[in-house]
Amino acid sequence: MIVVGAGFGGLGVAQQLKQAGLDFLVLEENPQVGGVWWDNHYPGANCDVPSHLYSYDFDPWRDPAIRYPDQQAILDYLRGIADRHGLRPHLRLNTAVAAATYCDDDGRWTITTRRGDTYRADHIVWAVGQLHRPYIPDIAGRAEFGGTAFHSARWDHSVDWAGRDVAVIGTGSSGAQIVSQLARTAARVTVYQRTPAWILPKPDQRFGPVTRWILGHVPGAHQLYRAGLYHGADLVLAPIMRGGWSARPAAWIARAHLRRQVPDPVLRSKLAPRYRIGEKGILLDNGFYPALMQPHVELVTDPIERFTADGIRTVDGTDRHADVVVFATGFRAPELLGGIEIRGRGGVNLHDRWARAGRPDALLGLAVPGFPNMYMIAGPNSFTPANSNPAIKALQTDYIVRCLELSARLGAPIEVTSAAMAEFAGWLDGAIADTVWPAAGVPTWFKRIDGEVTNPWPGTVAQFGRMVRRDPATAFVAVPPPHRTLLTQSAREGKQSA
Repeated sequence: MIVVGAGFGGLGVAQQLKQAGLDFLVLEENPQVGGVWWDNHYPGANCDVPSHLYSYDFDPWRDPAIRYPDQQAILDYLRGIADRHGLRPHLRLNTAVAAATYCDDDGRWTITTRRGDTYRADHIVWAVGQLHRPYIPDIAGRAEFGGTAFHSARWDHSVDWAGRDVAVIGTGSSGAQIVSQLARTAARVTVYQRTPAWILPKPDQRFGPVTRWILGHVPGAHQLYRAGLYHGADLVLAPIMRGGWSARPAAWIARAHLRRQVPDPVLRSKLAPRYRIGEKGILLDNGFYPALMQPHVELVTDPIERFTADGIRTVDGTDRHADVVVFATGFRAPELLGGIEIRGRGGVNLHDRWARAGRPDALLGLAVPGFPNMYMIAGPNSFTPANSNPAIKALQTDYIVRCLELSARLGAPIEVTSAAMAEFAGWLDGAIADTVWPAAGVPTWFKRIDGEVTNPWPGTVAQFGRMVRRDPATAFVAVPPPHRTLLTQSAREGKQSA
């Protein structure tokens, strides 16, 4: 069995396979485990999900001091997972997958790497995530710019920021964290904003002394705290994406946070969202607004027209100097499994199939008709914006393991039926329609340009859990290799002739 990716999803699958005593390899394109937390090592990189929840249930976070982990803490945690659970021998690092092809004759997959190496496997699990392929907008004149430019996920640590004029394009989660840090050292920071974000105040990164004592001395405190976070997210945060009961209080808190941190009414007006909370990602941040209040930091809301040799020009004709440009412009998230050629039964190309369907689709974000014994972690519409994604991935992993067991019992590859896919797609359409996401005109990382919502899960994690508890046998069928089918047909015809 082949698992592609060694981030949260891939390592979680690997641990389950190891526990089940199955034979597998994990192919990872980076030189180390960590996935998105290996890629994103920019200054100030941290997580908006509390560390106790942003961890595996089989090896949960147990630090009584840290409420919110930074990038290095998460990376260390994932490295520890690989070490403590004996996953290192199964890893093949610096191994980027270029293609995977299903063989109709023997029901196995051939996986080809960018180096030209090949692997053969009965099953394949894609755990490459959604936030790993940087998106850089096509802005005129980029080749003319004479300074340094890079994406936030390709951070250049050799740059000396002291005395530099820096431009940061983007004000999402990465942009907000980066601006807070660069404002401390750069001579000037110009922040280019397309759409203002709803920002809620973030609790302190570290626990207070009372909580630390409780977590360090009271049996079961860690488990209780984790459970409280899990259920609290479903009860309080998930309704925001449907415009439910908590949307109005959350918006009030965000507006109060903006008023408190930005007394300047002109700047505050530029930062005030004019769309419903939840239509795009909500940030938890305490440093972005104060950074913008500093005299050497400027917020620009006019659209960018082009790069110049020494900076950026906006559509109003204003040229602003920049020595360094940081693209905090997110990822090509709607292009799921982009850059990898995947062919299923009959040589059907997965991306062509999704193009004909009008969007990426997969049962529970993990299986596609016509692609036997192929599974995804964090596939289409399975990224939760209101809870912890490791929880969703763990539920998908459990379901995949049960699919493996079903395939073994049937003695054949299995694939999800078109009927099961259609039923799920119908439910998904209705669930997305009940959220605030379909609203037109609000660009966000989880929408395509045409407005199609491709990435987020529209329900609670508990609801996802109920759906994946169903027996895979109700949605999957055996797919015998064609040569076996032809032999059976020939034998049948022979008997009829006789």
